[in-house]
Amino acid sequence: MDAQTAVELVGKYISIWNTAANRSRQALIDCTFSPDAVYVDPNITATGTTEIGKYIGDASWNFVDMHFTHGTVLTHHDLVHFTWQVGPIGGPPAVSGYDVALIEGGSITRLYGFFNGH
Repeated sequence: MDAQTAVELVGKYISIWNTAANRSRQALIDCTFSPDAVYVDPNITATGTTEIGKYIGDASWNFVDMHFTHGTVLTHHDLVHFTWQVGPIGGPPAVSGYDVALIEGGSITRLYGFFNGH
């Protein structure tokens, strides 16, 4: 996987968190994750795009009027590591962390999220 492809996929993933409409968000999830993908963070293990969509939809209520962005994307082989943050536009981040994802066939098959301070 080349670096540009990794950056584009991470951008799609971050846009999922910034999409408020359930159907639009689920469509992004379906084209970013493999159908049987596994998403793990300190709060949940979700398997499949439907469970991932439900978790992100429920969690997004904690981030109303906030915006997710990502930092540097590092990649080797089929792995991607990137930092992220969320906060009010123009304000300091309220929460930040980093994720590690396994990419296969152009989709995220496993994603592990870490929150700073946890």
